[in-house]
Amino acid sequence: MALTPVENQTPGFVAAVAAGSGAFFGLFIGTSQGSGPMGMLVGAVLMALLGFAFTMMTNKENQIRWALAAAFVVAGFATAGLPAAVLGVFFGWFAGWFIFWLATSRYRAHLAPYLTSGQVLWYYTFRVICGVIFVFLITPILVVMPLSFNSQDFFTFTPEMLRFDPAGFSLKHYQDFFSNQDWQNALWNSVKIAPMATLLSVTFGTLAAIGLSQPHVPFRRAIMAVLISPMIVPLIISAAGMYFFYSRIGLQGTYMGVVMAHAVLGIPFVIITVTATLVGFDRSLTRAAANMGAGPVTTFFRVQMPLILPGVISGGLFAFITSFDEVVVVLFVGSAGQKTLPWQMFIGLREQISPTILAVATILVGISVLLLATLELLRRRSERLRGMSPG
Repeated sequence: MALTPVENQTPGFVAAVAAGSGAFFGLFIGTSQGSGPMGMLVGAVLMALLGFAFTMMTNKENQIRWALAAAFVVAGFATAGLPAAVLGVFFGWFAGWFIFWLATSRYRAHLAPYLTSGQVLWYYTFRVICGVIFVFLITPILVVMPLSFNSQDFFTFTPEMLRFDPAGFSLKHYQDFFSNQDWQNALWNSVKIAPMATLLSVTFGTLAAIGLSQPHVPFRRAIMAVLISPMIVPLIISAAGMYFFYSRIGLQGTYMGVVMAHAVLGIPFVIITVTATLVGFDRSLTRAAANMGAGPVTTFFRVQMPLILPGVISGGLFAFITSFDEVVVVLFVGSAGQKTLPWQMFIGLREQISPTILAVATILVGISVLLLATLELLRRRSERLRGMSPG
């Protein structure tokens, strides 16, 4: 099989690819200025000219990259002030890096030398598609965070914020969250309900996963399908069914009813994570413990639980997040006395537009990030315990 040589690219190739990236970024900048097509055209032409010119000056890469970043900063500051200058630093650095990355064929340096041009194209196209999807998903979350520091009661970026004027930023919405009685009552209800629902989910979900992992249990697949159905059935259907059922047995409008409803939603997550952990569990350990005289309870807590603990904790964190962020079921099953934090946020959007919602959303995003980081650490620990990774 012929090997593809790694050599400098032609100015035409670099200009064409650079034009595509310029059109992509120009679309966003042009749209913000009211003309997306014009932004694409200007971005494509600018990057094509830079790519064509700089391809023949690869021996001066460092000087050109610094000069390009400085030029973008000056142009941005001259056109729209400090915010545009900050963006100019990023675009200038990216433009210089990207052009020379193409021109010197560094994009092929870490790839197998026998890959064809089409395979290399697909390799990077796939990653660009994944990156675009990631940006599309994460951008709404990132936009909320700076808006939560708005000094005005608006859901938009004020001129002061766009100029990075300190007068445009404030902690007033966070102060309102921690001082407003309605928000504090909702937070206290969530703090009371979520841990109790998590405890029930972990208890019953772990027992169900261990039981269903036994090969002699009849109808295992059917039982598993029923137990994980709450995460498959549309939430509004589950909420309506719980409302009619709990109304008949006197649990509608009570704390215990909300806790049990959230536990039902959390159990599938515990079952799935614990079942995945049990896949690599060595069952000869439990037989060895039984041969040594240990009873089922002792074997579970001394042998089995330490090995499946990462999966149990992961399922518990998923159940906690589900309960803490859930709003549909609590609207049906709860009452005004069980108004949780998501319920209060829903009221703030429907009845009164309160920017405090942005502060609460930022706090919840921070909590979710910490929990997800914990989940990742537990996943890696579980893999090490099962011998699936060397670390």
